[in-house]
Amino acid sequence: MPKTYGLSGPVAKTLEVVGERWTLLILQDLLRGCHRFADLRDSVHGIAPNVLSGRLKRLVANDIVERRSYSDHPPRAEYYLTKKGHELGVVVGALAAWGAKYLTDSTALMHMGCGSLLRVAYQCDTCETPVQGSEVRLVDREAATHRAASSSS
Repeated sequence: MPKTYGLSGPVAKTLEVVGERWTLLILQDLLRGCHRFADLRDSVHGIAPNVLSGRLKRLVANDIVERRSYSDHPPRAEYYLTKKGHELGVVVGALAAWGAKYLTDSTALMHMGCGSLLRVAYQCDTCETPVQGSEVRLVDREAATHRAASSSS
């Protein structure tokens, strides 16, 4: 049974869906283009087949991954990220960037278009200004909406 935190915040709720051991590594490999169960099992070294199956079922149930059958006999499926799943790429990328910076120097995020290295950054949706992490706070959405309306008056 997946761990629940009994908390209502977005970090706790997100961890209830993707915070179990192996899940983010599965998402990483789906982002890299692995789609078949056997390929995922081979790329996520050390994961037991029953654990991989359980994690994939949970991701499918939460509309993060879509399961597509490609063979009826024997039954075989491929797994693809949904729009919601692709949006988790930013989270996996941020973890990869942090890990590359502080834990290992063997990998980096790269812009496939030009080959340059990337960094993860915040940007304001309204004014499109880049924002430093020190200027970011996780706040109640209603309070933030009220504050934005008050400051524009």
